[in-house]
Amino acid sequence: MTERVKRILVLTSLVFFSFSLWLSPLLRGQNRRDAFSRWRPTHELAGVRFVGSQACAQCHVAQAATRLANAMSRALEPVESCDVLEKHSRLNFRNGPYNYQIVRDGKRSIFTITDSLNSISEPILYCFGQGKAGQTYVFQHRGVFYESRVSYYQEIEGLDFTIIHPRSVPESLEDGLGRPMTMEAAQGCFACHSTAAVSAAQLQLDHLMPGVTCEGCHGPGEKHVAAIKTGSKSLQIFNPGIMEADELTQEFCGACHVGFEKALLMPKQGGANNLRYQPYRMFNSRGHSGDARISCVACHEPHDRLSESASFYDEKCLACHLTTRGQAKTRWRSAPACPVSKQQCATCHMPKIELPGAHGKFTDHWIRIVKPGEPTPN
Repeated sequence: MTERVKRILVLTSLVFFSFSLWLSPLLRGQNRRDAFSRWRPTHELAGVRFVGSQACAQCHVAQAATRLANAMSRALEPVESCDVLEKHSRLNFRNGPYNYQIVRDGKRSIFTITDSLNSISEPILYCFGQGKAGQTYVFQHRGVFYESRVSYYQEIEGLDFTIIHPRSVPESLEDGLGRPMTMEAAQGCFACHSTAAVSAAQLQLDHLMPGVTCEGCHGPGEKHVAAIKTGSKSLQIFNPGIMEADELTQEFCGACHVGFEKALLMPKQGGANNLRYQPYRMFNSRGHSGDARISCVACHEPHDRLSESASFYDEKCLACHLTTRGQAKTRWRSAPACPVSKQQCATCHMPKIELPGAHGKFTDHWIRIVKPGEPTPN
């Protein structure tokens, strides 16, 4: 197939998919003129202030009590409270003649690259990622935000190249610092890893709330708090639970976790790295896309800790699949029974796959019958 034909097919799929996401709320009768019905993570809702999770906790006690256990709440940490850097007072990495070092100094951590004759040092400002798999650092150099060329990886308890960054020897100290971030790139990173950092299309880091807080998914809460106090029937807040499965997974969660639409715009859909794009992988799962029982929130509770036990997800699979051949089908359970087992389903059908350079395995959300020796689909 020629590249031209591929591009046409990709664009056709993209237009159809985007139209279907736009149309589904209209078919459900939602009022698209309501500002909160259009709320999405990373998008700004002008004219409404964020109030902080403490305000949410006054009413939503149960969710507030467990939310900090969820990895999203630690998607970004200011350097002064960065757990990984507090526990590792000195980290080193060498690339040819260049040596990298991150040294803890009280509540600060200093990122340094040196060639033994000259060096550049900058204080780290933010730690992106909780450090369970990896953690990348953001600092400023000459007024520009940089994403560090090396990151911390839990598996090796040390530094290595940041994913997607070049692994070659840099041409200079400045080249070796990392990736200079455009303002658009910086806004995208902060919008997904923190809350309230972007306003009026500008970074406003003095308003930043570390990690994805309640309002990171539900939208700014100023009008909601006022509505509750006055007893208004219009709650003035967004509930992702009302969304159709594909819209929720691809458009809402996919705003940060990369859905089908975003992936199609990338060269080769992001290449091997799309293993980390769970919504995109889900969309490619034949027979599984579009069912509310396997949307993101059907398997993952966003207000609590992520379960890492394969057996935990068995009941999710068996909500659709029969347990034995010959079992009577019902309206809700009509998918065929697995001939191998009715336990540890995800182990076979959503295997953990090593991503080169990531020092860790990622659960592949492209649900399929995995055959030994076959390449991981892209």
